[in-house]
Amino acid sequence: MEGVVDGADEHLIGEAEKIAVALGRMFPGLCEVVLHDLRDPRHAIRAIENNLSGRQVGDSATELGLARIADPEYPSVLQNYPNRFPDGRPVKSTSIGLKNAAGKYIAALCLNLDVSVLSPVTLTLSHLVATETEHREQPPETLRDRNARELRHVVEKLAAERAATPRSLSRQDKKALVRQLHQDGYFDSRDAAQTIADLLGVSRATVYNYSK
Repeated sequence: MEGVVDGADEHLIGEAEKIAVALGRMFPGLCEVVLHDLRDPRHAIRAIENNLSGRQVGDSATELGLARIADPEYPSVLQNYPNRFPDGRPVKSTSIGLKNAAGKYIAALCLNLDVSVLSPVTLTLSHLVATETEHREQPPETLRDRNARELRHVVEKLAAERAATPRSLSRQDKKALVRQLHQDGYFDSRDAAQTIADLLGVSRATVYNYSK
């Protein structure tokens, strides 16, 4: 009987993998789709399509995945919650838990929308990508966090003025943007060059070269 259950679970996850691949390929460069196999939390990522976070197949489950494993009553769908990629880009995420016939969470399908690529649109349609973060009580941010946030805002604004996203700018426009940031004093922060490099999709050395 146990083998039958395991086979049914594997079939369900295999079907979910098809959905993950199809969704990711429908939104290339925009939406990362990850399938987590919650039966093996230490190596949970079963599939990752349109990889934007830098994670790999076989990586461990997130805190949300562990919460589902621990509690069968955990919400099956978390919709449009705020998140961030490791390089600081803002994300709008949705997580869907999948239960087997016994009511146990065995997988989760997660969609991570890269909000930063929508910056030209968000300048005029900011409410479209807004989350409830701004209404939550949070501890005061550090100066470093604030500077990074302000820098991201400036870079996205300058790119939008060229009808582009930071990463889609031409080499010449990236160089002009970096020189303008340097002239305006944004390189005074210790981590500014790395933040700018992450936003533009170039190396920190390239940013320094552009600033000369």
